[in-house]
Amino acid sequence: MEFDYPRFLLALIFVIGLIGLLTLLARRFGFGAIRLSPAFMGKGRNGKSRIAIIEATSIDARRRLVLVRRDDTEHLILIGANSELVVERNIRPLVQKDAPEMTSSPAPVPDGNLE
Repeated sequence: MEFDYPRFLLALIFVIGLIGLLTLLARRFGFGAIRLSPAFMGKGRNGKSRIAIIEATSIDARRRLVLVRRDDTEHLILIGANSELVVERNIRPLVQKDAPEMTSSPAPVPDGNLE
């Protein structure tokens, strides 16, 4: 039995090309990502949005950890293939405070004498 190397290499290149094409199509259509329809991105009272996805990260192939803000409260949610779990609720967002200004001169450096 004779092995046909050119035919084998063409079949291998064809299969690798199909895998690459499927990967590009999956990325293009957002397979596994959270996408929001424009219909769901409506505004609440006074034209301000009351709810937003602050951050989302993949835990593994089936689970995703999502930080959702509603009004001034954040909720950490674990979203799986068949279930959702609220990990932490009523998280207050951190408020970044400006560093206090230095009004006095820096403290003197000791000269090394311990007396």
